[in-house]
Amino acid sequence: MERLKGIDATFLYMETPSNHMHVGMLWVLRKPGGIGTGYFGAVRDLIESRLHLSKTYRRRLIPVPLDIDHPIWIEDPDFDLDFHLRHIAVPPPGDRHKLLEQVARLHSRALDRTRPLWEMYVIEGLPDDQVAVYIKIHHCCIDGISGTEMMVSLLDFTPEPRHVPPPDKPWVPERAPTDAEILLRASVHGIVTPLRSLRRLPRVIAAGVAFGRRALARREPVPTAPFQAPRTPFNRALTPHRRYAVGEVSLDRVKALRKATGATVNDIVLAMCAGALRRYLQTAGELPDKPLLAVCPVSVRAEGTDAGASNAVSAMFVSLATDIADPLERLEAIRASTVDAKEAHKALPASALTNWAAFAAPLVAAQAARLYSRYKVADLHRPPYNVIISNVPGPPFALYLAGAELLHSYPISLAVEGIGLNITIMSYRSEVAIGLTADREVVPDIERMMELMPEALAELEAALARKAKPARSA
Repeated sequence: MERLKGIDATFLYMETPSNHMHVGMLWVLRKPGGIGTGYFGAVRDLIESRLHLSKTYRRRLIPVPLDIDHPIWIEDPDFDLDFHLRHIAVPPPGDRHKLLEQVARLHSRALDRTRPLWEMYVIEGLPDDQVAVYIKIHHCCIDGISGTEMMVSLLDFTPEPRHVPPPDKPWVPERAPTDAEILLRASVHGIVTPLRSLRRLPRVIAAGVAFGRRALARREPVPTAPFQAPRTPFNRALTPHRRYAVGEVSLDRVKALRKATGATVNDIVLAMCAGALRRYLQTAGELPDKPLLAVCPVSVRAEGTDAGASNAVSAMFVSLATDIADPLERLEAIRASTVDAKEAHKALPASALTNWAAFAAPLVAAQAARLYSRYKVADLHRPPYNVIISNVPGPPFALYLAGAELLHSYPISLAVEGIGLNITIMSYRSEVAIGLTADREVVPDIERMMELMPEALAELEAALARKAKPARSA
């Protein structure tokens, strides 16, 4: 048995009937020749042979009675691979629109907490011998980096699946503990954990003081912080239903802009998102005078740390400078904001979020999240930020799943109460894949927002070309 860690438990407590806390991936693959309808069987055999590569596959959570402590993980004695792996098809004509509609419906359903917190769907019915695989996993199990590495554990570098040695020791399921055993364990933690938390308290206070001193220093600007964001249509209480859209831009184009401007790849990605959001809100007559504020998850996983060890994330708050019309000036403002955000992030040690999470009370946290959602409190106050934007680097080489070539790898993420839009970016091979996940009511025309992404990148390129043209003629 293993107790759920504080940060991981936070994702569990944040979940409500309208705020599902799972993330996912959509793979589009080209099936190997001649396999036909037998591909699902090939995927099942491959996954069954690699279950030991990640603890996530076969362990489930046992809640503590009365929520007096974080839940515990056990090796599921009732594990059933066929419950988690499913074979479905999209209706004709099987185009991208139908596929994304199906994925949005699947992503709108909560995971069953009485089982391991993941599901995988092999989706047939696509043209040109293509097949899709949709995977969803609860965020309490993984973060962006560990999730990527978990997915890669299923993939191969060649069409021929690699041989994966069996585990050194056979997998052994655990007996589900009784309530009395769980309460006894929780009571021990109830004594030990407050003592550990008290030891952490000086570090938490010191980190907060250091951050406050930096924010108040007159020698440099006050860093972007939560609750400075303007209200937008994206910021409202959630419904249980989601929309999903995907697209891609050339990684070479992003790198060319990085080289020409001196910005980072992440700056270019943020500028692309900012341009699309500005145009979208401007067209709707909803563009605020103040710049939109994005929260950007940041991995704080130490080098060499086991990526399967749950979440190791913090966050940076970045101004998207959507109040600036000129694309290059907007990029420079975003670049300055990210530099400032990184410096502010350095002022807080990587363990700060973990230390804060140690003080989380399960019963209070879960009840507060449910009340916040039920009474739509997000509609009553200024949003802490406007949008979530994640940028996760992926492999630059081709990958294969059970002999099928991976053509596109699109990320799928989550909305949170009051923040109905999530933009997740992931590179694969020569493309930058974009996944928009949104509340169904918040962004009803999500396809249009996706169309604006490559247009915003082209707008940056055109502005750079105009700037360079006078210099060449001089």
